[in-house]
Amino acid sequence: MNVIVSNKNQLLLENLGIDVIKDMNGEFEVDEIIATFQNFFYQRMILDITAIKNYTDIVNLQKLSISLDMEKVILLLDGTEATSNPIFLSNLVSMGIYNFTKNIEGIQYLYNTPNTYRDVAQFHRLDATFGNAMVANNKQPQQVVTIVQTAPESEFYGTRVIGVKNITKQSGASSLVYMMKNELSKHYSVVGIEVDKTDFNYFRDKNLISTVTSEVGTIINKHKDKNVIIVDINNSIVAEGFCQDVLYLIEPSIIKLQKLMTLNATALQGLKDKKIVLNQSLLSSSDVANFEYEARVKVFYNLVPLNERDNKLSELNKMLVKLGFTKQQSEI
Repeated sequence: MNVIVSNKNQLLLENLGIDVIKDMNGEFEVDEIIATFQNFFYQRMILDITAIKNYTDIVNLQKLSISLDMEKVILLLDGTEATSNPIFLSNLVSMGIYNFTKNIEGIQYLYNTPNTYRDVAQFHRLDATFGNAMVANNKQPQQVVTIVQTAPESEFYGTRVIGVKNITKQSGASSLVYMMKNELSKHYSVVGIEVDKTDFNYFRDKNLISTVTSEVGTIINKHKDKNVIIVDINNSIVAEGFCQDVLYLIEPSIIKLQKLMTLNATALQGLKDKKIVLNQSLLSSSDVANFEYEARVKVFYNLVPLNERDNKLSELNKMLVKLGFTKQQSEI
């Protein structure tokens, strides 16, 4: 069953032809909507944005995104410049609000086929400020966040966002991000981010940040003054969408590969043309060639087990050079 919260579009939403267990009409404080539906079971919520008091203030929508399951919410925009401008739409995506539309046809489509990040990635501007007061007043900001080149001699410009994702279970993504951050920090300004977990707390490193999917866009944007942002993706599709490069980690032990294939027989098929890293690997070059042939994939790098306490990790530096960090060449 579904719920409808409407205001100016009440008549439009009455003709949706869906089962409705509860409907509200009028203009409501965002806290009132949250209190009503936070513990209320429903399949979908059709939310007329004009039903939210001060809906042009992005902070009110952020409250909703934190308190409600936005995968169940379809947000009907009012078609005005205040809710159609690129910054407003980008902010929606940053908060994990992907199901938004301006018309009845869009609602009917999203009801059956909810959006993922990939469907709305074109609206996401990493250079856009949240600028809540400016958005609320329907004004363009005087300037947006710019990318600061803190190391002018760097071989690349702007900020590189690199993701690391475990494919076989517990393949060492968190530790690898930590070691990559340490090695790259010798020549670049770097921050590490993990999504939907708190393993970074154990490293006690101020340059390692734990966050959640709904906040990852904000955190990345906040650190656009860095040369490199390394993201421990975990299972966050949103976080993966932010990354320019992703290293997909496979620990090539027999037991871990067999477990992976038991859970998902086609897991490796989706990695064709991806940057696959055999992590904590003791495979020889001939073993790697056999793996590539059997799995029908190409291995980007075969990385041996590393000691995360070492100050100099030459094998890791070789992989970083292959990723394009040429300043690491002096470390090899």
